[in-house]
Amino acid sequence: MKQIKLFLLVAVTLCFVTNNFAQRGNYPITNGFNITGGIAKFDILTDNFETKASNGFAGGFMANVDIPLRWYNVSFGMQFSENHVEVLGRPTMLSTENEFIDYKLFAVQAAMLMHVKVIPNHFTIDVGPMIQYNSKLEFDDKSQEGYYINNYANLTAEDITNISQFHFNGAVGASAGIKNFKLKAQYIYGFTNMLKKLEKQDLDTSGGDARFKGNQSMLVLGAMVSF
Repeated sequence: MKQIKLFLLVAVTLCFVTNNFAQRGNYPITNGFNITGGIAKFDILTDNFETKASNGFAGGFMANVDIPLRWYNVSFGMQFSENHVEVLGRPTMLSTENEFIDYKLFAVQAAMLMHVKVIPNHFTIDVGPMIQYNSKLEFDDKSQEGYYINNYANLTAEDITNISQFHFNGAVGASAGIKNFKLKAQYIYGFTNMLKKLEKQDLDTSGGDARFKGNQSMLVLGAMVSF
């Protein structure tokens, strides 16, 4: 249901903005459709845990409004991703052996981007906001569910899975290629605290900081086909 609401938000926004431009009658507007796909490198920037970025994948679709006589275009759409992040832990509470615990995270992002035309049809700078809904952290390896998180005495790997699920992000990137095919690089930073919800769960934080703070960092490298 929450994903459906995001789809409806993007659709309504697209219709409003397209109609708003069209009513002016000053510019020959061309609507288009893009499909994107690529690899994603995801991390949670935090002082609470020792994390390591890991690879996943991302893909999605964008509806774009091309305004030839302006220095920018705009686009609206959805991006879906399966991300992985590793958190350093240990097999038992008193173990001196350290091992990274592999978590995965599914996310859907509703984006509204502006594309600055550095070289029209060939090179743009892409920037704009995103609204994100993501799953809880899930284990890629079920055998690690009973592990303990480093920097804490009794905090388990299972304890930190119920993270916040709604976020506001900022994206910046670049697209380069020919009119109907481009390579893309995009960096997404999360302005909201992904770990804030952990503070409400009465966790045993002995040995570490009881205040949790972490921001999403995501790099996407891929390609885009335009229609």
